[in-house]
Amino acid sequence: MKNLFKGLATLVASATLIVGCNNTGSQGNGALSSSAAEKVYVAPGEQDEFYAFLSGGYSGNLTVYGLPSGRMFKEIPVFSQFPTSGYGYSEETKPLLNTSFGFVPWDDLHHPDISQTNGELDGRWVFVNGNNTPRIARIDLSTFETAEIIEVPNCAGNHSSSYVTENTEYVVAGTRFAVPVPQRDMPIKDKKGNFKGALTFYKVNPDSGRMNLAFQVLMPGFDYDKAHPGRGDSHGWFFFTTYNTEEASTLMEVNASQNDKDFIAAVNWQKIEEYVANGGGTKMPTQYMHNVYDEETHTATSTTINEVLTIDPTEVAGAIYFLPTPKSPHGCDVDPTGEYIVGSGKLSADVTVHSFTKMMDAIENEKFSADAYGIPVLDFEAINAGSVKSGGLGPLHTEFDAEGNAYTTFFISSEVVKWKLGTWEVIDRKPTYYSVGHLMIPGGNSRKPFGKYVVAMNKITKDRYLPTGPELEHSAQLYDISGDKMELLSDFPTHGEPHYAAGCPAELLAPKSKKIYKLEENKHEYATLSVADTKVVRNGNEVHVYMAMIRSHFTPDNIEGIKVGDKVYFHITNHEQDFDVPHGFAIIGANNSELLIMPGQTKTLTWEPKKPGVWPFYCTDFCSALHQEMQGYVRVSPRDSNIELSWSLGED
Repeated sequence: MKNLFKGLATLVASATLIVGCNNTGSQGNGALSSSAAEKVYVAPGEQDEFYAFLSGGYSGNLTVYGLPSGRMFKEIPVFSQFPTSGYGYSEETKPLLNTSFGFVPWDDLHHPDISQTNGELDGRWVFVNGNNTPRIARIDLSTFETAEIIEVPNCAGNHSSSYVTENTEYVVAGTRFAVPVPQRDMPIKDKKGNFKGALTFYKVNPDSGRMNLAFQVLMPGFDYDKAHPGRGDSHGWFFFTTYNTEEASTLMEVNASQNDKDFIAAVNWQKIEEYVANGGGTKMPTQYMHNVYDEETHTATSTTINEVLTIDPTEVAGAIYFLPTPKSPHGCDVDPTGEYIVGSGKLSADVTVHSFTKMMDAIENEKFSADAYGIPVLDFEAINAGSVKSGGLGPLHTEFDAEGNAYTTFFISSEVVKWKLGTWEVIDRKPTYYSVGHLMIPGGNSRKPFGKYVVAMNKITKDRYLPTGPELEHSAQLYDISGDKMELLSDFPTHGEPHYAAGCPAELLAPKSKKIYKLEENKHEYATLSVADTKVVRNGNEVHVYMAMIRSHFTPDNIEGIKVGDKVYFHITNHEQDFDVPHGFAIIGANNSELLIMPGQTKTLTWEPKKPGVWPFYCTDFCSALHQEMQGYVRVSPRDSNIELSWSLGED
């Protein structure tokens, strides 16, 4: 039967490719002749080999796909309110979206990075960045839920983020836009020499994953783009691309591309760490929020922090150097050995590769070509390892396999180019459909890439899918890289605008996945752990409903004595202890969303009735054959009513 399924899948996929892709170009018939459909087919009841975490871009959330199938498993709410689960609507999760600008229920999520140990993915957490209101979030990969969000002060456009060092000592964030530090009212024309670019290092607790802002390096006022950590011999260094070294503030597409070369900033964070440990740095007044979700209480809390330790790079000798790189670089990628630093100048047809060994030699022998605000600029020829003469246009990002190969996306010429580290020889190239941005190889930004697949994340979909208006979902394309030549296997739509992705084997995460919350471990302030604990309590115009739910009943299921103008808090505990049996809760007139409550979990919905009546509530998640009967009523009386609170425990 399984072979029959595979045969049918091959025929369907082949017909789709023939009908839908007449413009295959250099792709030829490779995918058809090698049964591409079999390579992506996952039979009913079988599971994918890899998890792929794709940034949701302007959706504000993180999406999880299986590889090779391309099926979307989950959307993890991070920076955006999410009515599917009540994230950002429930009283427990609202604090996660607090910022120094107030409650901000949206962001532009860009770059996931999975935690590492000894340079290898350990599958504990994935870190992501909020680009608009600068923030970093940590998702716990045992629950696939957001566990922590911390703001990035003195930053604007947190694009160069979030990247972890090879033992997850730090997660690092750079600023896309140079801004006044501290922020103040000043003429924009005076930007040059007065704005700063902050590079922020968050220390990660090795046990809990909890982040704390350790220090912030106040760099010259360039714009900082992509980044990656050193590994192996280059461990202890971090590399950031910079653009707009002209410090232009208007007509940027012209004025920020005048210099022949921009820089990669090489930052020795271990040297700065030592400087800080010896009392170095200056504390600067600021304000940022640190929001943490507690798995025991099922509740998030917000803390306001009012200072940050800043570092003047000119005061830490030997800590920071600039590596000249062809103009307007975007990607900055470090190979698995830590020897090669790849810089992709968007306006160059070549891919420039720097050598860490040569960089250290240039530093030791003071092979400097210039000075930028007191930071040495290394001689380009002294540090250059080679260039990939690809003939492509618009190089952006590079990932690596375990065989010494690199894969670079070219945005303008819409292709992925495979080349050899050390010889810089182009081995293969394949078109993408269309305008590829990022790409991802599972583990491709670690010491141990898992290879096998590369996922190209394309910006333009055009004719790939049935038209659904002027806006389409973006397109990801899956290539098999297990052989000498890349092979396009499939493409699938992706939610939001993926800017980057991180991937790892399913066997690293699936065994550790949390399936239920144990009721006996629920420490929520308003948890109702047994039906005997259910009650309704009035405190002035606040009413607290301690509610339990289980297939297929709410307790209490009828409540009277609520008045117009009351603020009613439904604290609801799901008594199920069976995997994948959540229950929902919604009530007419609630000005927020439903709640989706996991087994053993407690969540709170706030309801403010506006008019008298008898208002129903119900379970929103189909849970049993009697799901439709899982409902109840709240009677709301006029404000001046003297009706006492009463409730039914469903014992009649």
